[in-house]
Amino acid sequence: MRSAWAGGLHLRSRMDERRGEGKRPVNTVRQGALIHDGYERTWHATPGLSATQTAAGKANGGVSVEALLVSVGVVALAELGDKTQLLALVLAARFRAPLPVIAGILTATLANHLAAGAIGTALAAYISPAIMRWAVALSFFGTALWTFIPERHPQGQGAPSRFGAFGTTLVSFFLAEIGDKTQIATVALAANYRHLLPVVCGTTLGMLLANVPVVFVGGAAATRLPIKLLNRIAAAAFVVLGILTLLGHGGFG
Repeated sequence: MRSAWAGGLHLRSRMDERRGEGKRPVNTVRQGALIHDGYERTWHATPGLSATQTAAGKANGGVSVEALLVSVGVVALAELGDKTQLLALVLAARFRAPLPVIAGILTATLANHLAAGAIGTALAAYISPAIMRWAVALSFFGTALWTFIPERHPQGQGAPSRFGAFGTTLVSFFLAEIGDKTQIATVALAANYRHLLPVVCGTTLGMLLANVPVVFVGGAAATRLPIKLLNRIAAAAFVVLGILTLLGHGGFG
């Protein structure tokens, strides 16, 4: 009895459904295969992202990856022979504690470059694109010239040793990075790409790539690097970035 009653209800439901066909449109998709009870099921379409949204997401992802990779490359090259790299060498030789020194470099760089990147993105948001394009391009050109200026060796005696290896590295590295060419490059990169986190992650990684080997290996390996050639490559990279900015590549196209 229960089976017959259930079958009757199911048949009535199917008949009502067929009567209702053609009266109002239903946003459904028919499944061609039969389900285990022999009846065809109706599946509602699931809303998704439009093609425009998907393309925009892919474009933003591509710009973020480009900002990350360019920031890593140009800052790593610009840092070679810089005063902050020489400071890392002095601190590593003084404390002979590589991990605290590296942790101090990482923390100081993140704090400094986050502030620099925030300034760059804020300037890009409030200044007209035409003015900002020239300002960023001139920053890149100025940084390119800056790479040819020889850096003075920092004196390790002035650092407050009572802070320990980590504290001394954090304070001295943060202060030495203020106004440095890698900080100016971070401002220009953030203003150009308008993606704060990829730029800051890239510049920080570039600083670590240049400084961590010096901390571990020391000055013997650092002096063997062709610093003049690498500085010329870094200068050429900044010049290319300046030209691309003037041509409208990045956030000012």
